[in-house]
Amino acid sequence: MNIQPSKKMSLFVPAIFGDLKKHAKLQEQKGTELIDLSLGSPDIAPAENLRQKMSELTALSSSYGYTLTGIQTFNEAVCRYYKRVNNVDLDPETEVVQTIGSQEGLVHLPVAFCDPGDIVLTTNPAYVAYDAGIHLAGATPYYMPLTKENQYLPDLKAIPEDIRQKAKLLILNLPGNPVPAMPSIAYFEEVVAFAKKYNIIVLHDAAYSEFYFKGDAPISFLATPGAKEVGLEINSLSKSFSLAGTRIAYIVGNAELVAIMKQLKSNLDFGIFEPIQQVAALALDNAEQVTSVLRETFSVRHKTLMEGLTSIGWEVAPSDGGMFVWAKYPYDITCIDFAYKAIEQTGVVMVPGTVFGTAGEGYMRLALVQPVEQLQEAVKRLSTIKL
Repeated sequence: MNIQPSKKMSLFVPAIFGDLKKHAKLQEQKGTELIDLSLGSPDIAPAENLRQKMSELTALSSSYGYTLTGIQTFNEAVCRYYKRVNNVDLDPETEVVQTIGSQEGLVHLPVAFCDPGDIVLTTNPAYVAYDAGIHLAGATPYYMPLTKENQYLPDLKAIPEDIRQKAKLLILNLPGNPVPAMPSIAYFEEVVAFAKKYNIIVLHDAAYSEFYFKGDAPISFLATPGAKEVGLEINSLSKSFSLAGTRIAYIVGNAELVAIMKQLKSNLDFGIFEPIQQVAALALDNAEQVTSVLRETFSVRHKTLMEGLTSIGWEVAPSDGGMFVWAKYPYDITCIDFAYKAIEQTGVVMVPGTVFGTAGEGYMRLALVQPVEQLQEAVKRLSTIKL
């Protein structure tokens, strides 16, 4: 049988993560002790009350039916969370829609709003799911570079006028992955004005909003005056609540846009396992207690890795939040080659910057997913690399 993938599959190249893991496994078999800073999967277990609740609910025979559009308990918990934490009012009936993790929502959202040939404003570098969604919709990406000179924020003023006129969607991620630049209300106000002027839908990926290490609270795009007129925010419980494996997230904001996403979702799935939704609601209602513990831990890790890499000659992108460190290594070698060399010589596993776009050449993304002692050891090992 001659099996051929669709032409569209040529747009979805295999991720390098699997190859890195395979190479790391080979080195481990040779006796190398690995320090894996590649995937941003939280290494801290969910809070005990969340695990206990999950255990109780999965034992109930009534927990195993379809949930379709989601349970009201979850939607209402999202609204309470946004009101408490961001002072944003949301309607649980019309301004919230669940997604099966933020990855699923990010990939499917362009399908709901973009036609083939429509322009989507995204960043370079950027989280890989954005390009996947753009390609799935048949849309055309326009890449906004994230530069040191502009504090790693997309420069809206640099976008050509003809591109602005044609753009349908703008995707932002602050603090970001891989570059953890921090948002401000002033910047978001610029985004809202830009979106209104050019009739562009804004999607803000707030997956790392609880990973802030200065100030009193995360900054939500929806807290910006006029934001709900132009856009949406997607948030996940994967990182902030250590619930990565449960795959639950949500999109909130403009009611008309949410309704369109609900229509799409009604054709894609039959909802998320009810115990997961109930546990997510409990997590959101106890967010201040849950996230403060994680934030304290990741803040120390962040400082340790930032200062450590700087001390051995790496140029680290300044940040006060996020789950990653974005750093330029001091060697004349491609980032992919360097990633493999680092595994071979040190056992430290990192993600090469070009995974996230051409502007990532010369950079590495390091995830804060190991204890402080391991991060210190990683820096020590990286200082010994010889090329």
